[in-house]
Amino acid sequence: MLFGFLNVNKPKGITSHDVVARLRKVCKIKQIGHTGTLDPMAEGVLPVAIGKASRLIEFLQERKSYIAAMQFGKISDTYDTDGEVRFFSDIKVTENHVQEVIKNFLGEIEQIPPAYSAVHYNGKRLYELARQGIIPDDIPRRKVFIDKISLVSFDYEKQEAEVAVTCSKGTYIRSIVNDMGQTLGCGAVMSGLVRTESGPFFIEKSIPLDDLTDYDVVLNNLINPIDVLSYSCYQLSNCEYQKVMHGQSLEVDEIFGSDFVSLVYQGRLCAISKQDVSHQSGVDGNVLVVKKVFES
Repeated sequence: MLFGFLNVNKPKGITSHDVVARLRKVCKIKQIGHTGTLDPMAEGVLPVAIGKASRLIEFLQERKSYIAAMQFGKISDTYDTDGEVRFFSDIKVTENHVQEVIKNFLGEIEQIPPAYSAVHYNGKRLYELARQGIIPDDIPRRKVFIDKISLVSFDYEKQEAEVAVTCSKGTYIRSIVNDMGQTLGCGAVMSGLVRTESGPFFIEKSIPLDDLTDYDVVLNNLINPIDVLSYSCYQLSNCEYQKVMHGQSLEVDEIFGSDFVSLVYQGRLCAISKQDVSHQSGVDGNVLVVKKVFES
C-alpha cells in the first residue's frame, strides 16, 4: 500500500481537486488528499498525501512562499485578471511608491478574504454566493502573518510588478495585491501566482503533474513521511512496536524537543504520539501517548 507524500508541481488551468482526481486514477486508490488549495490560475508546489499519509496533513508545517505577478490600474471582483473589472485608473505608480507600500504588509495584518474564495459564510462558501450575485459586505476580517515580502521586479511602462511573499496558512495573496492597489490609489489585480514553497516542500524538487503517469513513477517519487515531519523520532523495539499497534502508551526515559513524536520501526513511520511529562501517570520519566497509528 502506498504511504507518503508527492511534491507535485501543479500546472495552470486546473484545480487542486483535478490533481487529486488524476492521481487517484494512476494510483488506483481513493485515499489521496492535497494540502493547501491552489486556484486554477496558480501553479507550483501542491503537496499531495497518498494513502494513510492523508491523516498526517494536520501535522505538516504551514508556512508558504509565493511569487505573485500583479497589474496596476484596475480592480476586479475576484481580485485577479480572471474576474470582471469593476474599476480602471490612469494613475501611474513608481517603484518607490510600491516599495513604501509593501512595508505595510509585513508582520501580522488583517485581511478580508476575496468574495470568490472557499471561506465559509453562514453555512455556504463565499464563491457559491458570489456566483449568485451575492457579495456580503460584512465578510469577517482574519489575522494572518507575513514573514517576508519584497519587490522582485517592476516595470513602469507596463505598470506590472512581481512580489515575493512568505506567509502563514490561510493568507490570500489576491487580497494582499488588492489591498496594495487600494493603498496606492490605482487598484491592482493579481495576474499570476507561483507557490515556491509549502512547509518542507520546495519547487526545486517538485515533480510536474504530467510526469506522474503510472504507478511506478509515483512510487519512485514518493516521499517518506519521516523526511517531511518536523518532529523528533523515537525508534521502537520489537516489544514497543507491538504495544503501539494495540494503541498502548510507552514509558521512556528520553525527553524530546517537540510536543509530538514520530514513532518509527524499521525505517517506517508507524504512529504519531504526544509527550506526557506531567507525571500524572505516576511514571518518573516520559510517557508517549499514541494519537494516530498507520499500520494494522
